[in-house]
Amino acid sequence: MNQKLFTKDFTLVVIGQVISLLGNASVRFVLPLYLLNQTGSSALYGLVTACAFLPSILLSPVGGILADRVNKKNIMVCLDFLTALVILGFLLFVGKGNLILLLAGTLIVLYGIAGAYQPSVQASVPALVCQDHVMAANSVINTVSSFASLLGPVLGGVLYSVYGLEPVLLFCMICFLFSAVMEIFITIPFSKHRSEKGVWSSVKGDLKESLEFVKRKKPVIGKVLLIVCGINLFLSAMIIVGVPYLITEVLDFGMEQSSRFCGFAEGALAGGGLAGGICAGIWADRLKFRNAGMLLKACAACTFPMGISLFFISSPYLNYGIIMVCCFFMMVFSAMFTIQMMAVIQIETPVHLVGKVISVAITVSMCAQPLGNALYGILFEALKDHEYVAVLFSGVVSMGISVWSERVFRFSQFPESNGAGGSHV
Repeated sequence: MNQKLFTKDFTLVVIGQVISLLGNASVRFVLPLYLLNQTGSSALYGLVTACAFLPSILLSPVGGILADRVNKKNIMVCLDFLTALVILGFLLFVGKGNLILLLAGTLIVLYGIAGAYQPSVQASVPALVCQDHVMAANSVINTVSSFASLLGPVLGGVLYSVYGLEPVLLFCMICFLFSAVMEIFITIPFSKHRSEKGVWSSVKGDLKESLEFVKRKKPVIGKVLLIVCGINLFLSAMIIVGVPYLITEVLDFGMEQSSRFCGFAEGALAGGGLAGGICAGIWADRLKFRNAGMLLKACAACTFPMGISLFFISSPYLNYGIIMVCCFFMMVFSAMFTIQMMAVIQIETPVHLVGKVISVAITVSMCAQPLGNALYGILFEALKDHEYVAVLFSGVVSMGISVWSERVFRFSQFPESNGAGGSHV
């Protein structure tokens, strides 16, 4: 195999990822924002985004198994073409039927496609680069994903505020078509996986094996997942639903400015995640598992300035600035915590179970997200003119979870340093 990192095929995968993820981040930001602009209802916004999350949760494990059974290039090409077709369908039917059902259906399909798509990209890396470059190749793929998550909402918000919905969707559709055509020319080595089990039987077996490992050999991983579920339910969901609602409906900048500011806020969240990843890399040797609860406390603490400013400060621009800063630092601490927990799971899990356990960890930790989105959608609508209560409620409950988590982290027998490396990796 070619000893270079950026071989022709890996370079095409990276470029395809940049284009595809940019379109994906833009469309998944603009469509819910369009719903919020049209209805002004946080309850509908929360319910629709909650429904959209479900297929992503269900199809991520399926996508991982399909990546072992089907040519990965074919999966990427077909799903990019399918995404372009879904966007075209939305453009053809928007304004001709029930907007809420159309938006919900479109987002459900898009999130499902994304859940099935990403495992194919991750699984293709070892086949495209030599073993010495696998870590670097994964870093490139993750950086590209973070970059797209940062730029996509900003670009989508600016285009949407200036030109409206249709030009943004046309831009996204072109992105997916271009990515699909380019991926046709990728060559990914593939050996057909033979198994007597079907896809769903394989998923069931993998889940059972992973859950047995977590339950009997590493029960602390289960406690960590429970903590993450609580944070997703009470903190992450508040940010996902609350930030767009506060900017568009509460701070009242006007539709054009609100869309642009929402894009910048999403960019701040993605930028915080990117900065947190960099910080975790720089301070890897200093991150101790027993102190992980401090990162969750810092995340929860970031909600209090937001809630207090909404109560005391009338200036929408000052409130917006505080929201931006808090979101950025919340994501810095969140990313550092997530990377630390992922490293611990990788180190403590045997090689033959790593992929399965990580897949289960991601799936389980995401399960609380739809419920949280629906909860805060209803909560923000019920607390109209008192939205700061929902924000402070999120902070208080999340702080309670983080305080409880310190007992789990402090008394668990895990490595003192969570940097790269370990006996099982």
